[in-house]
Amino acid sequence: MNEIIATTNAPGAIGPYSQAVKTAGGMLFVSGQIPLVPATGAVVEGGIVEQTTQVLENLKAIVTAAGYTLSDVVKTTVYITNMGDFGKVNEIYGKYFTENCPARVCVEVSKLPKDVLVEIDVIASK
Repeated sequence: MNEIIATTNAPGAIGPYSQAVKTAGGMLFVSGQIPLVPATGAVVEGGIVEQTTQVLENLKAIVTAAGYTLSDVVKTTVYITNMGDFGKVNEIYGKYFTENCPARVCVEVSKLPKDVLVEIDVIASK
């Protein structure tokens, strides 16, 4: 049976979805996170660096709440609104994923919820 993961240490879902779902087989699917501050629900102030950091902190909180660590992450998908920001996003991303880095896709999209600059989802496995 699947387990729904929810934590107040990351923004609550703003639609009909879960923060994450853990399967009986040990897979964890974390919904895309945008740079919302958990305490306020507001977009973090700043640019791509601050937004990427907040997204990764939100993901880390959800992964931790499920009993996993970032080193259990096997796949990420990064959505950015400007491929020119890729270098900055990659620099921050590299501070969170330092060894045995997960597989990754990064795509430029025309728009993200709340007009944020970045969204990331992850899949983890134990």
